[in-house]
Amino acid sequence: QVQLVESGGGLVQPGGSLRLSCVASGRSFAFEKLGWYRQTPGDQRELVATIDDYGNTDYADSAKGRFAISRINAETDRTQVVIDLQMNDLRSDDTAVYYCRILTPALNVYWGQGTQVTVSA
Repeated sequence: QVQLVESGGGLVQPGGSLRLSCVASGRSFAFEKLGWYRQTPGDQRELVATIDDYGNTDYADSAKGRFAISRINAETDRTQVVIDLQMNDLRSDDTAVYYCRILTPALNVYWGQGTQVTVSA
C-alpha cells in the first residue's frame, strides 16, 4: 500500500523559507509524476509544482522563481522516494495546507495527509 508522509510545515514570517518533505513508500516507483499541491479553506486544491521521472519540472506561475521541487530515490530498488519542496520568499498568500501527490502511469492518484504552512508576521 502506497504511503505518503509529509513534514516540514509550520509558521514563518513573510520573506522567510520553508522546506517541505514527502516520503513515499509501499511500491516500486518508476515513471510516476510526483507533485505538491495546496489548498485553502473554501478553495479547490491547486498545483504548486510537479516533477517526473526524468527530472522535468512544472510550476504554478505563483511558484516560479521562488519554489523548487526535487526528488531523491532513497532506495536503490526505488521503493522509497523523497519529494522535497524548497519554498523561498514566502508570502501571506502562500498560506495553505500543502499536499504531496503521486500520479502513477496507470493514472492512480495517491495523496499525503497534508501539512500546514502559515506565513504571517
